[in-house]
Amino acid sequence: MRRFEFVQGTSAKFWMADVDDRTFIVVYGRLGTAGQRKDKAFPTAEAAARECEKKIAEKLREGYQEVAASAAPAPGAQAAAPAAPAAPPAKLDLPPRVRAGEVTEAQRKTAARALEALAAARGRRSWALGRAVRRVRRALEGLCGLDPAADPALSAALDALMARVVAEGASDRLPLVRALELLSELDAAAFARAVRETWKAPPRGSPATGALALLRRQLEELGDPEIGLRLGALLLDRPHHGSMSDEAGWAARWKALAPYLEAHLARSGRSLKDYLAGLDAGNDVHLAQRIVRMRAA
Repeated sequence: MRRFEFVQGTSAKFWMADVDDRTFIVVYGRLGTAGQRKDKAFPTAEAAARECEKKIAEKLREGYQEVAASAAPAPGAQAAAPAAPAAPPAKLDLPPRVRAGEVTEAQRKTAARALEALAAARGRRSWALGRAVRRVRRALEGLCGLDPAADPALSAALDALMARVVAEGASDRLPLVRALELLSELDAAAFARAVRETWKAPPRGSPATGALALLRRQLEELGDPEIGLRLGALLLDRPHHGSMSDEAGWAARWKALAPYLEAHLARSGRSLKDYLAGLDAGNDVHLAQRIVRMRAA
């Protein structure tokens, strides 16, 4: 069968078509599902073929793109479930998260000093900490998504700051949501290292324990640090804490990411609905609320 896919906004669906003698066959549905099958009989094989070409032209005009061909259904098997496609759904490329550009040595040093200063600060009020994080974030923006591992001084400064997420003392801790704001300006490899290495053993009683466990699970399940970072930032974001200032902004960001996450999951035969159903917030009330909103969207 010829396969076509449409991914735009919150839509992520497929449409397949074929002709078996005088029968025009269509299978359609959301990416990651088996879809529904419909058969329509025509007086002649030629009429069925014309209808197939007509419908394909319509789908192309609607914005569908042909991605792969799948095996045609066996004659007389109209009541059977549709065969799985021969190839996985096409991979969707996420839009850039950071601007591209050349990074100077001065920009690297400025970013490292900003990280060091924030790592050394202690006992700040939430509003003062937020202002300091915004200053560091502006410095990191100049790195154009650099992987800090490429610069020893920058890497050391970032590691020291990220270690404060799992600090023993409450006054020494950097809130996880603030850490994700900063990591969102860097290569996703920095996020993966923080989750797998720096944050792997939070102290007993840490308020971030449940959230960190969820970040580790979803990073391993997705197998894609970039999607893991974007999804993690949404799960942990709070009103007035990050680049988002209200719930409408959060909803818009989730709406933009959902089709890419759904297409990524579909390549391993999973659905977005089932994936979200498996997310466990533990005892984190705010995280649980975010998951509920994602499921309801």
